[in-house]
Amino acid sequence: MVYAILGFIVCGIIILWSGKRLSHYGDLIAELTGMGKLWLGMVLMASITSLPELIVGISSSAIVKSADLAVGDILGSCAINLGILAMLDVFSPKRAPLLGTASTNHILAAAFGIILVALAGAGLFLQSDYSIIPGIGLISISFAVLYFLSMRIMYSFGKRNASQKVALEAEVGSLPLRKVIVRFSLFALIIIASALMLPHFAEIIAAETGLGESFVGTLFLAVSTSLPEVAVSFAAIRIGSADMAVGNLLGSNIFNIFILFLDDIAYTSGQLLKDASDVHLISVFAVLMMSAVAIIGLMYRSTTKRFLMAWDSLAIFMIYILNLVLLYQLS
Repeated sequence: MVYAILGFIVCGIIILWSGKRLSHYGDLIAELTGMGKLWLGMVLMASITSLPELIVGISSSAIVKSADLAVGDILGSCAINLGILAMLDVFSPKRAPLLGTASTNHILAAAFGIILVALAGAGLFLQSDYSIIPGIGLISISFAVLYFLSMRIMYSFGKRNASQKVALEAEVGSLPLRKVIVRFSLFALIIIASALMLPHFAEIIAAETGLGESFVGTLFLAVSTSLPEVAVSFAAIRIGSADMAVGNLLGSNIFNIFILFLDDIAYTSGQLLKDASDVHLISVFAVLMMSAVAIIGLMYRSTTKRFLMAWDSLAIFMIYILNLVLLYQLS
């Protein structure tokens, strides 16, 4: 038990440190290649910070063969990303509400996130799913289709709003592109190696504590695999870029649901969503409500916050806590 907890903590620390460096070099790649900053920044940052979710999900599906750990990690990470969004409001400078200062362009990403998470909920709820490919249902395939469709639409939207800038911590020119790519790849490999071990430790913790794989996957795995998002988002807030922080977290949720499609491919014991516990529907409802509140906050544009958080961030945070309480009781 102690071995599993220590191993889990060490892997989490490595992911946190490597995720911060990985994201930094990802920013440099975007800058040095001269590609579209708004679109590439959100897609690249979201995909690289969701790399642990991808590796843990495939490892949980293919090696541990636990649908609950895989689904719990993804839905838990979506909830935690929105929880992080709420907590960032505490550190937003000059008492300005985070969602009140971020661009309304993020509503598009939040809306796509709601559609994809709702589909995941449908896959958990329905008793059967039409299999187009053996072991892979229509809903899983729709994750991939909608993910690429959302990327295409947001790319077109970003081109129409090319005047929007993303603040970058840049050392552009100090390193050639080749060295940046090498360092990016190195930190990616470190994250992959660390993330591969997490399901093993999580399974031991779930078995010896009696908490259940649904709760452990949603809390412990999701927290550890969301550490890169924590590192990137807090760094973005420190340099005054609310849009980078919000875009990274909402974009990560879209990519996370796409990961469920890849997890389903790796899961050879049946259909992933059919074999996962219905308890995960609690996380689905929580993420839908949190995303809806985020959209309201982006549209309402609060100008002040009376306490540490604005009303919208506080509501998101309270929904996240309620989600954990319900999962713990049901597990």
